[in-house]
Amino acid sequence: MKKFKFKINGNQYDAEVLSIEDNVAEIEINGTKYSVEVDKDMQPVKTPKLMRSVSVPSTDTHPSVAKTASPSGPKGAGTIKSPLPGVVLELFVKEGDMVKIGQRVLILEAMKMENNIEADKAGKVVSIAKQKGDAVMEGDVLIVIGE
Repeated sequence: MKKFKFKINGNQYDAEVLSIEDNVAEIEINGTKYSVEVDKDMQPVKTPKLMRSVSVPSTDTHPSVAKTASPSGPKGAGTIKSPLPGVVLELFVKEGDMVKIGQRVLILEAMKMENNIEADKAGKVVSIAKQKGDAVMEGDVLIVIGE
């Protein structure tokens, strides 16, 4: 459990508390075990456990809602959102460009890996929300595609 070093009247003692039950402690001093009775009940010291609360990304309205547009979904404006936190390494489109479904629009570095982000709908790039070198969080809008 716990180890201690004592120096009493110039003599060195190595003590280890082996167990504590009610008011009796099992202690080993310089290799000899002793059973020590204490006047009051003792509780073994417990290391506290760190508890983290469950965090939900603020960008999600509901976990089952897709973060990007569906290719078979209705036509119109759509957004390409970041699937995970990272940094924009390179952009392959600019505002006004026409993109097709599956066309690579940017590279996102996340956890030391490069991830190709592709257009999930065809259309014209209306706006680019993040530029090269920008840090993004999961669910951040990267590019807006319109008709």
